[in-house]
Amino acid sequence: MTGRIYLDHAATTPVRDEVLAAMLPYFGEAGFNASSLHAEGRRARSGLDGARARVAGLLGAKPREIVFTGGGSESDNLAILGAARARDARHIVSASTEHHAVLHALDVLRAEGRDVTLLPVDSDGRISLDEFRAALRADTGLVTLMLANNELGTVHPIAELAALARQRGILFHTDAVQAPGRLRLDVAELGVDLLTLSAHKFYGPKGAGVLYVREGTPLVPLVVGGGQEAGLRAGTENVAGIVGLSTALELAVRELPVEAPRLAALRDRFEEAILREVPDSRINSAGASRLPNLSSVAFDGLPSPEVLARLDLEGIAVSAGSACAAGAVEASHVLLAIGAPTWVANGTIRFSFGRLTGEEETSDLCRRLPGILEKMREPARFLGTNAVGLTRGRSEVGRW
Repeated sequence: MTGRIYLDHAATTPVRDEVLAAMLPYFGEAGFNASSLHAEGRRARSGLDGARARVAGLLGAKPREIVFTGGGSESDNLAILGAARARDARHIVSASTEHHAVLHALDVLRAEGRDVTLLPVDSDGRISLDEFRAALRADTGLVTLMLANNELGTVHPIAELAALARQRGILFHTDAVQAPGRLRLDVAELGVDLLTLSAHKFYGPKGAGVLYVREGTPLVPLVVGGGQEAGLRAGTENVAGIVGLSTALELAVRELPVEAPRLAALRDRFEEAILREVPDSRINSAGASRLPNLSSVAFDGLPSPEVLARLDLEGIAVSAGSACAAGAVEASHVLLAIGAPTWVANGTIRFSFGRLTGEEETSDLCRRLPGILEKMREPARFLGTNAVGLTRGRSEVGRW
């Protein structure tokens, strides 16, 4: 990565040295089956139990409420499919801007004959409490709403939403994958029954995830076999990955009070420079409460695939939204859900800052980006096209 600027931390984060050091013994001398009864197995079990206790303490949960999975998508699927089937929920409420791991799980429930309501959002990606309340029905058995959007950074008032659901006896799941190290996480404060995390989003390894399951929450497993994870997720545990996850989460929680405001300051400085120096640009969801490290920016007349390719050649790694949909040619479902006009839907880039992003990298980005984009616009001007959309005439923060 020498000489490059990595600004795609919402997609994944590099494993921290401290995390790798914690994992290494479980690839070697402690790398045994945690279900085995011999001394080697007991050593692996000790690492697994210690990681479970650490994660529980960091989330304000009990160790028996922590289920380790293979990642965020699996945790989302286990929460949604497992809870809906266990309760035989006939109606589920979610939102149109959820991650595809949630939306596709909801498609499965529809195919099973269950009814799904997808709440609309406003132009900043926010959910209306009144519309949420109105969507709850007598047969609603489950709500699944993300804590923070992975493309826009919009943070939803999960505690308030979960309280409304709890009053009706409705189970509540939140995908909190983007939150660790950026937002405070406490399951009691959030009031949720189920919560999803994925290690690689907070400098842990890929292939390790968490599903918090409040004690007493009905859940049926998706993977059956050996009975691991209290019967909720069969299969030999990835002890190395789980230990790495717990270490990464511990560091993220410890550093949150300093790191979150630092990232917000870098993001704000970047956005101010963009609006000042780049004509016909827009900060998406600027009116909402947002993650401190994420900036979604639309550039009129510059298709996002072309901008991505050009920035990559210039040594700047960014994305057009969710990396999980990087191969898609259609506009982001999140941008369409907020009512984005064509130029925003086609020209949005996601910049997501991280712990190794400093003042120097941000200054370099602010200095170079306007010139790069201006050169990309020159051919359109030379050809006399209206691709640049100069009718706006200025950069924007407000709604369209």
